[in-house]
Amino acid sequence: MGAGLVAGSLALMTFGGDSLIETISSLFVARHLKADVDGFQPQGRRTAQFTSVLLLSLVPVVGIGAAYSFFTGLRPGYSPLGIGITIIAAVIMPFLWLSKKKIGAETRCIPLQIDGLESATCFMISLTLLGGLLVEFFYGFWWADYLATGVILAFVVREALESYHRANADLN
Repeated sequence: MGAGLVAGSLALMTFGGDSLIETISSLFVARHLKADVDGFQPQGRRTAQFTSVLLLSLVPVVGIGAAYSFFTGLRPGYSPLGIGITIIAAVIMPFLWLSKKKIGAETRCIPLQIDGLESATCFMISLTLLGGLLVEFFYGFWWADYLATGVILAFVVREALESYHRANADLN
């Protein structure tokens, strides 16, 4: 998020916000797993719903931030640090996503499966962000940040709605 603030990149700040949300979600899922509670019990339901609400909470923040930045004329700059962080995330996130998905399915742990969706979202966001940052870096197209932010917002909305429906349908 700091690299995004320095560069004025809403897309990079959004990526940082998503990473923060994923970290919080993972901590709650780890607490859930440590308690060794079945995902169909009340604690499992609360954990699944909380993780999906965390992802949903990012949607208005990104939407309002993008609109504000666009209408105030913010022209984001490129960020070599942001590019480096994004490359690392694009390499690591698929492993986390697939591991959480596999273990969540094997154990029938809905909160872990939803946390896996958040890792998938983070992976997609990192690829989109990397594309936007590279276009901005090599070609100077400041509007690539807004394009990347719009695509990221679409990913987040889709995954947030999917996780919300999954948390409420599978646990009832």
